[in-house]
Amino acid sequence: MDAESNIVLIGMPGVGKSTVGVLLAKTLSRGFIDTDVLIQSREGRRLQELLNEFGRQAFVEIESRHVRSLDCRGHVISTGGSVVYGDEAMQHLKSLGVVVHLDLTCELLQERLRRTDERGVVKDRNQSICQLYAERQPLYRRYADVRVDCEGLKHEEVVSRIIEELGKKGLRKAAG
Repeated sequence: MDAESNIVLIGMPGVGKSTVGVLLAKTLSRGFIDTDVLIQSREGRRLQELLNEFGRQAFVEIESRHVRSLDCRGHVISTGGSVVYGDEAMQHLKSLGVVVHLDLTCELLQERLRRTDERGVVKDRNQSICQLYAERQPLYRRYADVRVDCEGLKHEEVVSRIIEELGKKGLRKAAG
């Protein structure tokens, strides 16, 4: 893996992918892409509006289409938590670089996530955060090259841990 490879952050809503992504990009002097912002910009609507209008499955297809259109090098890419529902999107992201799963317990995520019905979280209406977590964890594990446990860490510490884990996996060049 070289400096041209991307670092892709995946994980549950509320884990800190966007904030950590910005800090990681700054630390490594890389560009930053937030796929949720990209989708909203291209579609001209908030994620929740897209979910409300088209439903869960169609949203996943919209997200997958936009993610598969990415053609960049040397960036940090923060994805929406639901990107793992699109195998083609995940295969594309893996072809662009290393995939890092940021992880927290469902209990901590519940504390962080309020009003998921306004936030654009792809889940069934009556699905709890812990049920969503249980559904997605196997997918995050399947696609991740590296897992970072974020429990008890500040955002800056998560950035350091990502760089450390990339180094342990022999991916230090990707980490600057």
